Amino acid sequence: MKAACLQLSVESCHPDKNITRAMQMAGAALAEGAEILVFPELFLTGFCYEPSLQSSSSAEDYSPYPSLDPFRALAEEHNCLFIGSLRSGRQNLGFSLDSGGLQLRSKIHPFGAEKEHFDGGDIISPIDTKCGRAGLEICYDLRFPEVARILALQGADFLVTVAQFPKLRREQWRTLAMARAIENQMPHLACNWARGGGSLIIDARGQILAEAGSEEALIWADIDLADRDAFRREVSCFADRRPEVYGRWEVERSNL
Repeated sequence: MKAACLQLSVESCHPDKNITRAMQMAGAALAEGAEILVFPELFLTGFCYEPSLQSSSSAEDYSPYPSLDPFRALAEEHNCLFIGSLRSGRQNLGFSLDSGGLQLRSKIHPFGAEKEHFDGGDIISPIDTKCGRAGLEICYDLRFPEVARILALQGADFLVTVAQFPKLRREQWRTLAMARAIENQMPHLACNWARGGGSLIIDARGQILAEAGSEEALIWADIDLADRDAFRREVSCFADRRPEVYGRWEVERSNL
């Protein structure tokens, strides 16, 4: 399957500009044959916290999420899959959108000041899509290996991270994105915004198939689930797990 990361320049509180550019880049990705198109975190609105805009579409969207209507039309026309995130009330909602409909997963870990505006989600489970089972996480979730591991154990075929990681922590972003792919032996589509840069497509062996620079960019690569399965047979990490031992060493937060 050909997957694309659309590393957009997200302008906070300017959805018209963002959607115009997102549609342009989506058209370019589809012209290259992309079946999976991944946008950055909150790619339509950014982190729009201006009080005067909180009741407008510049800040958030609600069910049935009309801001996604242009992408619904493309999903039907091209039989493709879109993944990203949007704001709905106090939720940063990761979404999966294809011809079968829209599915949502909330960001589990709001970061820093986000906690004043967003509540953390409490569901970690893969999403069934036309391209397989997608394991979706959002930005700060990348720092918590439990999220990706739970998604892998529940049968995710590939991992997707949508983010607005800052440029100053780009090397951490790169290392963490590679680690999540390697430790879970599955492809990882890690899409950052352009101000942070460094979007990645990584295969199940940890090889970087495509990597963006520090500007707005479109990257794509073929992800091979058969090769993922072959690698898991070569290096049998999942078969060799010993959860009965791990449970003995769980440490509660109060003891840290």
